Amino acid sequence: MTLPSTLKPSPPLVSFHHNLRSLSPSRLSTAVSTSLPTLNVFSTLDVNTATDTLSSTLTTCLDNICPISSRPACTTPPSPWLSDDLREHQTDLRAAERRWWKSKDSADLGKYQFLLATFSDNFKSAKNSYYQNKINSTTDTRSLFRTFNTLLCPPPPPPDTSLTPDVFASFFTNKVTSISNTFSAPYSVKHLSPVCNSSVFMFSPLTDTEVSKLLLSNHPTTCSLDPIPSHLLQAISPSILPALTHLINTSLLTGTFPTTFKQARVTPLLKKPALNPTQIEYYRPVLSSHSWQKHLKGQFSIKSLPISHRTSCWMTISQALKVDTPPRLPCCLSLSR
Repeated sequence: MTLPSTLKPSPPLVSFHHNLRSLSPSRLSTAVSTSLPTLNVFSTLDVNTATDTLSSTLTTCLDNICPISSRPACTTPPSPWLSDDLREHQTDLRAAERRWWKSKDSADLGKYQFLLATFSDNFKSAKNSYYQNKINSTTDTRSLFRTFNTLLCPPPPPPDTSLTPDVFASFFTNKVTSISNTFSAPYSVKHLSPVCNSSVFMFSPLTDTEVSKLLLSNHPTTCSLDPIPSHLLQAISPSILPALTHLINTSLLTGTFPTTFKQARVTPLLKKPALNPTQIEYYRPVLSSHSWQKHLKGQFSIKSLPISHRTSCWMTISQALKVDTPPRLPCCLSLSR
């Protein structure tokens, strides 16, 4: 005697998204301009408070105008070569298959086999035509390599459900610790006296024009940690330029990196598609950081030093970096706090 199973079927996967196709950038820009504090109030905030205020305002305005909706998650990506005629043919094929399973008639079997052979030929022909047209029309080398990579290297199988985020975190932490332990303790080195007597310098503040150029020149790549997608941020940039300029200048002048930007998302990926996905040592961590970090990168002029000190200091920096450029310093030197 066997008891019936009491296990409940797993619920269907659901994905959440914003319907950005129906979103008007001008409406979002107006909402952000209205919700943000005035520049006089915003300029009194510290770096972390200003960053959180700007991020929460952008997220709230996007959620109010374009609420998050749910839909069943697609387990397999859609086939771009599957036209409406092929979908209709596929529907007829499934109906013929169900009809044959019920009747077990040889006539229904013959019709089902005929539809199956026809659909298979049309499907292969449509797929070949799609990739031929895509390869012939591609002029970018990167896009062409990506197309061949999808054909020659299929996506890896999903990882084992026993590999939880805590397991990955512990594995990668222990791996870093074991690698660090293999190095010997560093030798104590006496600090050399600096060549430059003056160590006072400051970055020249950025203008709205420079921040706008920096914002629009970056490729609109989006991370899941971003308050809004990067292409929307570029579209509404005029409404947030004063706040973003104050945020960048305050971060550079105070040497404080926003705490929000120190977070990152780590995704474990298989090193090779043919490896066993159940073995945790075959994974490598891939980090995706906040895309706003790009807006804090660049080079800014030194304008607080006299000409004599500026020249001597820059000669020392140029010799260390082995570059012959105007007196500029990488902004990452001030973001150590």
